[in-house]
Amino acid sequence: MARKKAVVLLSGGLDSATCLAIAKDAGFELYAISFRYGQRHAIELDCAKSIAIASGVSKHVIVNLDLGGFGGSALTDTALQVPKHDSVSEIGGEIPLTYVPARNTVFLSYALAWAEVLGALDIYVGVNALDYSGYPDCRPEYIRAFEEMANLATKSAVEGNRLVLHAPLILWTKGQIIRRGLELGVDYSKTLSCYDPGPLGEPCRHCDSCLLRAKGFEENGLLDPTWVD
Repeated sequence: MARKKAVVLLSGGLDSATCLAIAKDAGFELYAISFRYGQRHAIELDCAKSIAIASGVSKHVIVNLDLGGFGGSALTDTALQVPKHDSVSEIGGEIPLTYVPARNTVFLSYALAWAEVLGALDIYVGVNALDYSGYPDCRPEYIRAFEEMANLATKSAVEGNRLVLHAPLILWTKGQIIRRGLELGVDYSKTLSCYDPGPLGEPCRHCDSCLLRAKGFEENGLLDPTWVD
């Protein structure tokens, strides 16, 4: 009997690598989708390629689009500086400059289109609403709304094939995400979460993503393997 197919958004970071491992553990045939969208940390796509190969995905596609053409985010506009801090306690509660306008909506729309072509009724995305930077498109209510929209917008759903949008990490801390990933054999040394990495992909250790990631490893009594000199 053929396995059910799932499309998994794969950035190359810690969360998406864990999400891919969870989908694999659930028995799905995996189809990974990544995006080159004008991000300053496009080196993350090299990690995504390695993760996809190691996970045995059936197909990995990288979509090219230019969100940088709109600007508005430190991740896509090099004229804007990525906010840096010395500790997690310094991260504020406001939506940060690293928010990319409508990014997850754009990405999920591409994933939805591919899922319909593949005949896949499951999409996995590694968004998180606890240890994250306050992005509005990482919240449970957003995921519920997108799933509802997806089931109004596609031929597949209208014909009775309801799509499920899985966000298994959404209410987990970074520590819980890492713990589950380690149980599933995720090699976090091959992931990149940094918003402003060096030319060889070395993490800056001071952006929100680096600090929250390091906190998650500390909660497990570990050092982030990408921080080892």
